[in-house]
Parts: sequence; structure tokens; C-alpha cells
Amino acid sequence: MLTIKNVQTLKGFTETITIESDEFRTIDGKGSLLLIPALIDPHVHFRTPGAEHKEDWCSGAVAAIRGGITRVFDMPNNTPACVTPENLQNKINLIDEQLKKAGIPLRYNLYYGADQENLDSLGKVAKNVIGLKIYMGSSTGGLVMNDPETLEKAFRLAGHENVLVAVHAEDEEMLEANKKKHRGNTDPSVHSIIREEKAALKATMQAIDLAEKYGTQLVICHTSTKEELDAIRAAKKRELLVYCEVCTHHLFLNTEDYGRLGSFGTVNPPLRNKIHCDALWEGIRDGTVDFLGTDHAPHTREEKSKSYPETPSGFPGIETMLPLLLNAYHEKKISLEKIVSLTHINIEQIFGLERNQDFVLIDLEMKKEVKATELKTKSRWSPYDGVVLKGWPLYTILKGKVYSCF
Repeated sequence: MLTIKNVQTLKGFTETITIESDEFRTIDGKGSLLLIPALIDPHVHFRTPGAEHKEDWCSGAVAAIRGGITRVFDMPNNTPACVTPENLQNKINLIDEQLKKAGIPLRYNLYYGADQENLDSLGKVAKNVIGLKIYMGSSTGGLVMNDPETLEKAFRLAGHENVLVAVHAEDEEMLEANKKKHRGNTDPSVHSIIREEKAALKATMQAIDLAEKYGTQLVICHTSTKEELDAIRAAKKRELLVYCEVCTHHLFLNTEDYGRLGSFGTVNPPLRNKIHCDALWEGIRDGTVDFLGTDHAPHTREEKSKSYPETPSGFPGIETMLPLLLNAYHEKKISLEKIVSLTHINIEQIFGLERNQDFVLIDLEMKKEVKATELKTKSRWSPYDGVVLKGWPLYTILKGKVYSCF
């Protein structure tokens, strides 16, 4: 039995909590540490199979635990892509093997990739995946589905099989036109112009229309603009099952950060100006935003150091999400209760996950600098390198076992 005594709860009480465990251990919260449900990250890229030099499930699991996270949803844009039942099973086998090697029984769910040639296989895997991921615009991995007829089929099949659809909502035609217009421009900040706000809105509106037509549950992944939020609000008012995911980098970074990040600042969808960041925070306050994720998408320093547009898009973020949110709590941008809702409760409810006794023990007063060299992700860099944050996880409790976050 695991005993955590003198620990603060969200209700404001100091309590002693017991957790079923093979370990006989007592941790003293000393009346100052806070216990909350462990986080769920619904959007990660652990790069297995095909790009394990960027990340694998050994390094990814350690990084997740360091961030207070005990469950992740991994995306399908692997090599080979997770678009057939065979590839899905091979991926599961690799993951289980790597987690066993790491000695961390990380909870995970997998997205199935939407692919024109293999859409009919969705029924075979429907009960084994968390959802169907559709890339309406190009990103890492090459999975793009922008043909209207194929999109219709994907939403129709998903609705029939009762499989949730998650979309990367950027209009590919607009992206390609903008790339041609800005060809030769090597300033990384042009990335936010090429992948303009209108491209995100157009794809989001198209996805919402299809979800309404076929009664499909829909997640708009990494929502990044005010206009997308407005469209999602309108869909919710029509009582459509449309959910809004926001990623932490769109809350804490903006286009001004290109000045210090350079090519390291590229991500899809791109960094937006502060007006959109403010709108996302308002979306959190009014309940339009359903949950947060990291879109943890690691690349090596060497890869990110390439000149634009050769540099790949994506940030590592799984170890910094909770400290960033706790620091925002101290800045009075968000409540602790809202953090728990956005990183655990809402995700559990929307995706129908079983409850568990995973927790994270937090020191709200700890101040610590983000140091890229101390990160456990293979990429060993962070867009928040050098930033001092207040509020850090100390211990993560997964399946009754205690893991140190340092």
C-alpha cells in the first residue's frame, strides 16, 4: 500500500491518501504538496516506427513521467504509417517491447491514420484505436487527405463505425499556393504567413460540415486561431459533437518568438500573433476549449538547425506542459481546477477512458529553470530553454508505482 500523508487536495483540505500498490511506501506531503490526477497527453509523436533517432517509447515514457503524464495518445504518421491493421499490430508490438525495456507501463492509445487506399479497413480496427486521424493539410510524415470525395467517405465510415475523427485542419490547396508565392524566402517567420489563418479556418469549417452531415464525433486538433474558436463555438451551440484541442505552445509562444527561436520556431499549425494567443485563453475561460495537448513532436538539434524551409516542424513539449500551466496558475491565468479538467477529466470523459488511481504530486512553490540538457526526450532542446517556471511535479504515480520527476 502506498500512503501519501499531509497532502493538499484541490478542495483545499490536507489529507492522507492511500493508493493500492505492491510497494509499501509513505510520502509526506508536509502540508504543502498538492496531489492531482496524473495528466493525459492526447497528442504525441513518439516516432516509432521509423524515426527512433528522434524519440522512441523508452525515452518518451521517461519524458512523460517527468512531466506528470501517465497516458498518451500517439499519432499515426510513422514510417510505415499506421494505416493498415498489420501496421497497427506491428506498432503495438514495438511499443510494448520498448515499454518493457524501459520498465515503465505507460498507458497509451493509438490513432489510426486515414489513407485513401485503406479506409475500408477502419471497421477491423475500430475497437482497438482511440480515433481516426485525418491530415487535411501536409505535415510530418506525408499523410494528406484533401480530396473532397475521400474526405466524405472517411467521415461517413467513421460515423458508421462510431469512431471519433481528429483532424489536422489546414487547407492543402491554400498551403501549396502560398508556398509557391513565397518560394525562396528563408526567413522562418514566413512559415506563419504560408500556413495562414484562413487555411486553418477553411479546413475547420469543412470538417465541421462533414461531422454534422454524418453524425461524426470530431476533434479539431491544435486549434490555433480566433476564427477557428468562433466556428467551434457555433458548432457547439448547434449541439454537434465537436471538440476543441489546444496545444501549449500556441498558448505560451507567438510570432514574436521567431526572433529568438529562428528555425527552431517552426511548427504546424504555425505560431500565431498574440491576438490569437489571447483568444485561446479566452476559449479556455469560457469553456470552448475542451482539452490541452502538447503535440510533442521531437526532432534533433541538427535537423532543426537546418535553414528554412528545410527544417522540420515540431516541438518537444511533454516535459514542460504541466510546469507551464502551473506557472500560468501563479499568474492568475488559469485555476488549478481548470488545469485538471483540461488535462485529465475532460479527456477521460470525451474518449470514454476508465478511471484509474494515477496521480502527480506537485510542489507549487518550486521555482526551476527549464534546461534543455536535463530533458529526457531524445531531442534535448526546448523552445522554453532558460525560462524559469514556478510549480513543478515531484513524483508521478503510475499503476501504484512511484516515479521521481527529477
